[in-house]
Amino acid sequence: MALPETKQTTTEARLAALDFPKDAGWTRGAREAAEARLRRMGLPGPRDEYWRFTRPDTLVQATPPEAALFDAGEAGIFRSMDCLRIVFTDGVFDAAASDDLALAGVTIERLADAAETDIHWARDLYGVLEARGQDPVERPFAALNTMAATDGVILHATGRVEKPILLIYDHESTTSDAVLHHLVKVDADAEITLLETGPGAARFNTAMEVDVADTGSFHHVRAQGRDHERRAATHVFARLGAESRFKSFTMTANGVLTRNECVIELTGDDAIAHVAGAAMGDGDFHHDDTVFITHDAERCESRQVFKKVLRNGATGVFQGKILVKEGAQKTDGYQISQSLLLDGDSQFLAKPELEIYADDVVCSHGSTSGAIDEEALYYMRARGVPRPEATDLLTLAFLAEAVEEIEDEALREEVVEHLTGWLERRRG
Repeated sequence: MALPETKQTTTEARLAALDFPKDAGWTRGAREAAEARLRRMGLPGPRDEYWRFTRPDTLVQATPPEAALFDAGEAGIFRSMDCLRIVFTDGVFDAAASDDLALAGVTIERLADAAETDIHWARDLYGVLEARGQDPVERPFAALNTMAATDGVILHATGRVEKPILLIYDHESTTSDAVLHHLVKVDADAEITLLETGPGAARFNTAMEVDVADTGSFHHVRAQGRDHERRAATHVFARLGAESRFKSFTMTANGVLTRNECVIELTGDDAIAHVAGAAMGDGDFHHDDTVFITHDAERCESRQVFKKVLRNGATGVFQGKILVKEGAQKTDGYQISQSLLLDGDSQFLAKPELEIYADDVVCSHGSTSGAIDEEALYYMRARGVPRPEATDLLTLAFLAEAVEEIEDEALREEVVEHLTGWLERRRG
C-alpha cells in the first residue's frame, strides 16, 4: 500500500537531510531493513492513532528548530556520584571528558568502533528488538534511529557490575541533531545499573535495546532536563528471560517536546518489569509517555507508574498498554497514570489499555487528574507552613509512588533533591 503523498514527501525530505554512517560494517543489514520499514510506514502525522495527542511536526521536519542553551547554575544530576562516565556532546563521543572504558563485570565498547569489526555478538541484537517492537504499533522514529545512528555504547554485563555506568549527553550547538543507539546484553545472574542525564542536542533521537538473560537484572535511571527548548524522541526495547528483572525510571523537568517510548517483552516465566516516570512541566511543555508491555510467559509481574505535575498550560500524555498473551497465566499487571494540575490551563491526556487472552490473571489500570488537595493545604498552612512550601511538599508526596520505584537509595535521594530544586525555582 502506497504512502499518502504528504507522508512520503515528509519522509523523503527527512531521509535526505540525514548524515548516514560511512562504514556501517555488520550493522549494514539491520540498517537497510530499518530503512525499508521506515519507507513502508512513513514518518508519523497528527492523524496517526498513537500520535493524535502529540504533534510530531518538529520531529519530522528536515532540520531541527534551534534550541537555546541553558545554564541552571547547578551541578548536573548524578555527576557527583561514583560512576563510570561516558560523554557524548551533541551526539559525538567526547573521549577527553569520558572515563576509561574498563570496569569489572562488563565490557564496554562504542558502536562506531565495534561496527568496524568483521564479527561481533551485537550483530544478533542491533535492530532486532526494535523490529519486533514495530508490531502491532508502528514506531517510525525507532526505525529511523536504527537506520541512521552514528554512535552509541555496547554493554555486555557478565557479572555484578560494581558501580553504575553514566551516559552524559551534553548540548553545545543550538542546531544539533543527534541520533544514538545503545545495546545492552545482561548474562544470567549478572546485574548492571545504567544512568542517563543531559539534554543531548537541539533534537535528540535515542534507542536502547536491552536483552536480559534468565536471572539477570537491569536497572535504569534517566534524567531529562535543563535546556527547555530541546526536543527528544527516545525508545527503550527490552526482552526478559526467566526470573529476570528490569527496572526503569525517568525524571523529566523542562523540554518543549519529549516523547518517551518503552516496549517490553516478558518471554520467560517469573520475570519482573517495572517502568516509572515523574515529569514536571511549566508553560510550553509537552511530555508523552507511551508504553507497551507484552506478557508471554507465566507468573510474570509488570508495573507502570507515571506521575506528571503540570502548570501554566503544560501538557502531559500517557499511552500505556498491557498485552497478556494466551498461556501467560498468573500474570500480575498494574498500571497507574496520574496528573497534578496546578492551574486551570494545563491538560493531561491518557489512553490506558488492557488486552488479555488468559483467564488466570490480575490486571488493573487507572488514570486520574486533579488539583492540589485544599484540605491538606489548609492543614499545613494552619501549622505555620507557607503556601508555596506546602504546595511543594504535597507535590513531592504526589510524585513519591513513581520515585519509590528506584531501588537504590542514593539514586532515589539524588532524584528527590533535583525535583525539590526545580519546584523551589518556580515558587510563586
